[in-house]
Amino acid sequence: MDTIRSFAQDVIANVEKVIVGQRTAIELLLTALFCEGHVLLEDVPGVGKTMLARALAVSLGISFKRLQCTPDLLPNDVTGVSVYNQQTGNFEFVPGPAFVHVLLADEVNRATPRTQSALLECMGERQITVDGATRPLARPFIVLATQNPTEYEGTFPLPEAQLDRFLIKLSLGYLDPRAENQMLLNLRRQHPIETIQPVVDGRLVTELAPRIWDVHVDDTVREYIVRLVNATRTQPDLLLGASPRGSLALYKASQAWAALHGRDYVLPDDVKRLAPLTLAHRCLVHPESALRGRTSTAIITSLLAQVPLEIGDAGV
Repeated sequence: MDTIRSFAQDVIANVEKVIVGQRTAIELLLTALFCEGHVLLEDVPGVGKTMLARALAVSLGISFKRLQCTPDLLPNDVTGVSVYNQQTGNFEFVPGPAFVHVLLADEVNRATPRTQSALLECMGERQITVDGATRPLARPFIVLATQNPTEYEGTFPLPEAQLDRFLIKLSLGYLDPRAENQMLLNLRRQHPIETIQPVVDGRLVTELAPRIWDVHVDDTVREYIVRLVNATRTQPDLLLGASPRGSLALYKASQAWAALHGRDYVLPDDVKRLAPLTLAHRCLVHPESALRGRTSTAIITSLLAQVPLEIGDAGV
């Protein structure tokens, strides 16, 4: 796991030259990358979501494309289209922006459901089918989608099936005064994104990712994950609990998080840290509970205090 930790530390240090005060967010993006998962960044404009994605891609030395989602965006604008070549008399496929290593789908909820669904095959199968032909995507491949939680006019909320495809949903939040002061110092001249260079070979992620599977998860911790996810399905404030894909997401994310921190075993604290980020967006709050101000994140947090670890039951 030392190789993964060293790889991650090099990337984090480089990204922090551009993005200050967001170390945990950078670690979570790398967690998703090693899990071959995707991330939904939900936050207000101007907190650095786009710049974070760009800095990550530059640090890894892999390709990056930004897709600005609008209501008139078509599925072919995401996947690509076959164009007739008059010289050859044949149709030739022109790849869309999805054929990249890091795809930033900016304001994804402004695209129509039809266009949003074009991302589902990319995210779930890492392939694209156009005109009956299936084409594999680059590896590694990660979708970083953003949406504004405060402006819903002219948007199309992501359906539960699509939200379930994201390994992690996170919010960057505002910087504390000290970090914001450092940001101003960093940006007083040339923007750091223009000067940073790749520090690792991002293509090695495909070789390092399988090592995540070797991170040990004790029976006690695994059973804790299952009990926690099952608790969301019986929680009266939740109309819809987390799916089995949520259990797998929490399990794999905990392994990757441990590896990024140089451990070959998962701690219960890893599960507790990642549970709100991997499960909350997969849960649907009951309308009456939502009117009382209850959120899925708050409900998951309360379940963490209620669901016991039950160490004595390990292996039973």
